[in-house]
Amino acid sequence: MTMNRVIHAAVRRDLARLETALAAAPDGDMSRAAGLRRAYVNLNRELKHHHESEDRWVFPSMGRYLDPELIEAMEVEHHAMAEALEETAVAMEKYAATASSADAADARASVLRTRAVVDRHLDHEENEFEPAVEPHLDSAEWKEVEKRLRRQPLGQVGPFMAWLQDGMEPHTRAYLRSTIPPPVLFLLGRVFGRAYHREIAPVWSG
Repeated sequence: MTMNRVIHAAVRRDLARLETALAAAPDGDMSRAAGLRRAYVNLNRELKHHHESEDRWVFPSMGRYLDPELIEAMEVEHHAMAEALEETAVAMEKYAATASSADAADARASVLRTRAVVDRHLDHEENEFEPAVEPHLDSAEWKEVEKRLRRQPLGQVGPFMAWLQDGMEPHTRAYLRSTIPPPVLFLLGRVFGRAYHREIAPVWSG
């Protein structure tokens, strides 16, 4: 388990429950449609931030150590994911505007396509990129990457931590608590992540 895989687990979780929610969405329920769109916007934002951070800090820093073709493949997959996520964003906007069963079905079909693109990349990153990086985790370059990744405003870290922990599997939660003290997790997720618990979390429990 790594922090990268914790984030990947949250992405997979949200795509799966969005697909399930759209399959069961009542025809004409504008409130439900607005909530699911809001939850997707949050997922899209978190995933975009995660991959932009990799593009900006991780890939350039590891360029001297890794096969250039592997880094190029990661970047190409990021581009494919961005396109797929944008397609789903358009479908979710349409569904939110009508709340119709037909548009919910179209949005679900888009989520399925996006999920396939995302899963391919996450699997590739976990199976090839992470093992390639592991021998270099003590390098000065990687230490600098970690510093930059941690240097985020509380207004961004709080909602991120709240999202990360929402519906988290027990083994993933155990890893996170072994990495970040539980009181800190509570402070970040519950206090600085209040907006997530107010606006997003109820969508998944509804």
